[in-house]
Amino acid sequence: MATTPASVQAKAKPKLGLRAWMEVVLVEYERAAAGLDADAVHDLRVAIRRCRSLADGLRAMDPDPSWKQMKKAGKKVFQALGGLRDMQVMQHWIEKLSSADDPVAVKLLDHVRAREVECKQEALKELQQFDRKQWRQWSRSLPRRAARLRLGSIVFKHLALEKWTAAYNLHKRALHTRSQTAFHELRIGIKRLRYTVENFLPREHAAWGADLKDLQDFLGEVHDFDVLWKTAVHISAFPDLKSRTRWRQKLTEERSKRLDRYREKMVGKQSLWRVWRTELPAGPQLRAAALARLRIWASYLDPDFLHSERVARLSLSLYDGLKQAGLMAQNGEHDSRAVLHAAALLHDVGKAEGDKAHHKDSFKMVRNLAPPLGWSARELQLAAVVARYHRGALPRPRKKSVQILELPERRVILQLAGVLRLANSLDTRNGIQPHLKVVLDEKVVLVRAEGYSPLDRSAEEVAAARHLLELVLRRPVLVRRLREKAGPHPAAGSS
Repeated sequence: MATTPASVQAKAKPKLGLRAWMEVVLVEYERAAAGLDADAVHDLRVAIRRCRSLADGLRAMDPDPSWKQMKKAGKKVFQALGGLRDMQVMQHWIEKLSSADDPVAVKLLDHVRAREVECKQEALKELQQFDRKQWRQWSRSLPRRAARLRLGSIVFKHLALEKWTAAYNLHKRALHTRSQTAFHELRIGIKRLRYTVENFLPREHAAWGADLKDLQDFLGEVHDFDVLWKTAVHISAFPDLKSRTRWRQKLTEERSKRLDRYREKMVGKQSLWRVWRTELPAGPQLRAAALARLRIWASYLDPDFLHSERVARLSLSLYDGLKQAGLMAQNGEHDSRAVLHAAALLHDVGKAEGDKAHHKDSFKMVRNLAPPLGWSARELQLAAVVARYHRGALPRPRKKSVQILELPERRVILQLAGVLRLANSLDTRNGIQPHLKVVLDEKVVLVRAEGYSPLDRSAEEVAAARHLLELVLRRPVLVRRLREKAGPHPAAGSS
């Protein structure tokens, strides 16, 4: 059934989160292995489902392969217990909805009890193969990785919006088709939204938690009745048409009650769908949340992400200065500044594969990344091209990475690549954010950068890096020292 047992609620209440639920899996494993009674099976499945759901959300930001491995290990046990759980739930409903002398109930119970024995044997076999030692190791390492993300932050609101969007689409499909499969998938979608909110958004969970649980229960019981009817038909449990009609009517009535309660909450102008959506990112906030998701993803891969953040600030300062001087071409279809910002944050993710030719690896990784809500696949593809040319060979027309650009886009994107390349060379890597100022002096672009010295070895890199920007701007770019001001450093550009 859909209700979470008090035993699991009591264990989880003091400290919700991945570590707590991974520990619950180990505790409930011992209970389940001792006899596979209904409560223990349900509790173990709930704990595994929560861990897998959390892993599914977190691996969207953290690409560490351990998330996928943990999900796979939990899936095997979860599925092995699934058939057994179905039999136990069915037995509960048969006994609740019928009398002991009902011939249909008697036949159904005989079938369910026989199948329960078989399912227990299959479940025990899979439980014996469950690697608890490896699970314990994951229960220590994975929560540490997850702890880098702050509960209630914008990235988790963005993740919840993804789950909301998926569940809402399933809601519309279910109301349109009214099929059993559609309502079952809707329940799963709401369940994923519930777990995301419960574990990552404490404020929203306080307001939404009870309703999310009720909806999950309503739809879970609808699914229980659907499975019960299919089973009765499959084993020919009805001795005559009268008994078949009676059972069909009984299950339809119970099913309709739950669906009516669901519709009361979720259909109409005051539906909970609308209430929840107003609390999640929209408009400019959605764009910012999507960029925050990209930032987090990069931070898990980039071995020196502080450098990339400094480069991002320098890039935006340089871009703003050039734009104010009227030198930056614009593309009305895409936000060029946002594309540059993303490219700067992501330009070194390829170092996760090794330092050699990491700019090419960055291009591939960013290009293959699923775009977060609020960003288009094309914008992310453009950011990948900009990141590709932060170093290395110049972007020649015959390069495959250049050929994916439409002709109207090329000048804009190559200008952004020139900006990123120069900004990357200007970072002193001493942990201090340099400040720069752009001045248009006749036909020369003068970039004054704090901390720059023509006598430093890095000056050679700067001289080489400005070449691409000179080509795309069609004018010389000179870099000079910006005299440091006394007192605290001023903020570098916009971010």
